[in-house]
Amino acid sequence: MNRAEKAALQLRAVDVLCMLKETRTYDELETLTGLPAGDLNRYVNGHVLPSADRARAVVEDVGREALAGELDARIRIDDEGYVDTSGIVFDQSFLDLVAPVVAESFDFDRPDVVLTAATDGITLASALAGYYGVRCAYAKKRKETAVEEFIEARQRLESGIELTYYLPASAIDAGESVLIVDDLIRSGETQELLLDIVDSAGADVAGVFALIAAGERGTDRARERTDAPVDALTAV
Repeated sequence: MNRAEKAALQLRAVDVLCMLKETRTYDELETLTGLPAGDLNRYVNGHVLPSADRARAVVEDVGREALAGELDARIRIDDEGYVDTSGIVFDQSFLDLVAPVVAESFDFDRPDVVLTAATDGITLASALAGYYGVRCAYAKKRKETAVEEFIEARQRLESGIELTYYLPASAIDAGESVLIVDDLIRSGETQELLLDIVDSAGADVAGVFALIAAGERGTDRARERTDAPVDALTAV
């Protein structure tokens, strides 16, 4: 870990602690984290930064559990079982907290590119790309008029509809490591198309991640396509 990565981790740990402090006393925060209340007070108020080891423990252990709980509280499911993630994907500050938790808590290789599909996955992909310091790319259902070369992935869905995603060929180079992300994984069809794009680019899959897994079908389908880790922060 270089100095910039260490500082980013320490600052994100403070962000997580500040979020937790909004609904807890310092004594309750001490019980949750195992850190002294006096030290937590200094971290939250910006007097000092936690050590790298403490910061990692906050992000990996406390942060993952806390953010999963916050995510669960924000999810809305209608009478037909459709999941509304607008309260999550529109909150960039929350996703900026999610990014270090994903990077530190899940077994993903460090990517060169974070890839998603337009549109709901873009804010998550942006947060993760920003944390890793890498490029963010997103595939669309239509071609950009000014782009000449595309990577194309096409699939006929169970409904009979043919779904096609396009990504500018320059977005991913052969041999690069790509982390595929989205807000929600349900059927796994979108993830499969993104995996096809990575394969067509001659790149490697660092992992497949979603904020929410609706059932196990989508994650199982993705695991059939790649040996890279496939995971979600929470499930419904």
